[in-house]
Amino acid sequence: MPKLDDVAIARALQELPGWQRQGETLVRDFKFKNFREAMTFVNRVAELAEERRHHPDITIRYNRVQLALSTHEAGGITERDVELARAIDALVAQSS
Repeated sequence: MPKLDDVAIARALQELPGWQRQGETLVRDFKFKNFREAMTFVNRVAELAEERRHHPDITIRYNRVQLALSTHEAGGITERDVELARAIDALVAQSS
């Protein structure tokens, strides 16, 4: 899968509130009430990632979770990353 160009990434980010581009990665930070809620979220993201066979880098700090999406074999952001970001946003919306 080819990397997205800068215009395509900027367009995708307009539809992905909370996500930012950091170099060749899409990044979003999440904050929860406590560690347990953060871990529940991480486990749900893990299920999505396994279904799609596309795995984010996950950083957990107590009630904060950072997700970083990049397609390593393409060397940057691809449509797979954008699709996973959308799925994660849908997961968050379902939880609200």
